[in-house]
Amino acid sequence: MSASPVRPRPRLRLAPHELWRGIRSNARSDVLGGSLLLAATVAALILANTPAVSWYESVRDFSFGIPELHLDLSIGAWAADGLLAIFFFVVGLELKEEFVTGRLRDPRQAALPIAAAVGGVIVPAVIFAVINAGDGDALRGWAIPTATDIAFAVAVIAVVGKFLPPALRVFLLTLAIIDDLIAITIIATFYTESISLPWLTLALLPLAGFAFLVQKGVRAWWILLPLAIAVWVCIHAAGIHATVAGVLLGFVVPVVPTERARVPRGTDADGEPLYDGLAPHFADRWGVVATLFAVPVFAFFAAGVPIGGFEGLRSALTDPIAIGIIVGLVLGKPIGILATTFLLSRVPALRLDETLRWPDLTGMAFLAGIGFTVSLLVGELAYGSSSVADEHVKIGVLLGSLIAAVIGGSMLARRSSLARRSQLSSRGRVV
Repeated sequence: MSASPVRPRPRLRLAPHELWRGIRSNARSDVLGGSLLLAATVAALILANTPAVSWYESVRDFSFGIPELHLDLSIGAWAADGLLAIFFFVVGLELKEEFVTGRLRDPRQAALPIAAAVGGVIVPAVIFAVINAGDGDALRGWAIPTATDIAFAVAVIAVVGKFLPPALRVFLLTLAIIDDLIAITIIATFYTESISLPWLTLALLPLAGFAFLVQKGVRAWWILLPLAIAVWVCIHAAGIHATVAGVLLGFVVPVVPTERARVPRGTDADGEPLYDGLAPHFADRWGVVATLFAVPVFAFFAAGVPIGGFEGLRSALTDPIAIGIIVGLVLGKPIGILATTFLLSRVPALRLDETLRWPDLTGMAFLAGIGFTVSLLVGELAYGSSSVADEHVKIGVLLGSLIAAVIGGSMLARRSSLARRSQLSSRGRVV
């Protein structure tokens, strides 16, 4: 009797929608976003400090656009003004979602991280101002060390803090979101030299059209994207940094699903359909674009600073601008966050989450000193792109963010290791 032929095992095939869902899930990973940002930064630094620097600078400084609309920009400026608008659109969506249905809806729950964010902005700004007192031009950069880079900070806590309390990540996210809101306000208020009212008024027309359509549930990109670009162009021509356009567009998107403005997201246990509002839907879609493309490309063109060897590094580190940034990020951020949290947590109505411990909060406060994306942007706005001061800003931001990441990451890695041992020993006792 002959043996039956061995049939090859069928290959596991994923439906296209399941494959795309998996890709999106990985793209939204905190670790992947931070890794791409780090890779883009390292690549920029290598190119700017090797014989390839001429190629890097020629690409970054190559200009194109429409001069009549004030859009004859270099590629680096397009990345800062254009691509970061996508990032801030996602920030605007997430901010509105948090205020309407999320952690910031309950004032008592949100009060501590909000206050911590404010303290984490004020103290670094004061430190920078004290170090640069007497130099009016240098003081333009007072807001550089006030920002927290969500992508980097959350990526570090995702890598080293697996066994830390979930409330710690929530605290950091809330703090970083409010930090972004303050940064947007600072950019619009202090780094806008003159405003063209006709262009600003004109921007209201496409913005109103965009708001009307999304309230009616329109999701077609070929309808909404031209309106969004029109808002961006008008805001840019008005003299306001164009990233503000992204936030305004995000703020008009509805969060709560309605009969018209809603997106199906499955069914509940009884088979009843569940819906999301357009804000979380757009944040899900455009968050991938911001993570995989917009922010890494901005970092690639913003972080390429020629250090000039030991002498160049020494020159930068003796500049009060760079010193103020480093001290502000590494010390000012954690001092402002921890001092504000400690003082307000004494108020009975504003108690900390019972799972949080001060060593955990201390490590998280150092991670908030990772400035990077918004800090680099504010540096360009304060001193001008490619200026000597801007190069020193980049060195200060990179070193300050690196030191803050190492200190905060080391502390949280130690805390996570202790929490893991505690969990394992408690399981052993139960067994």
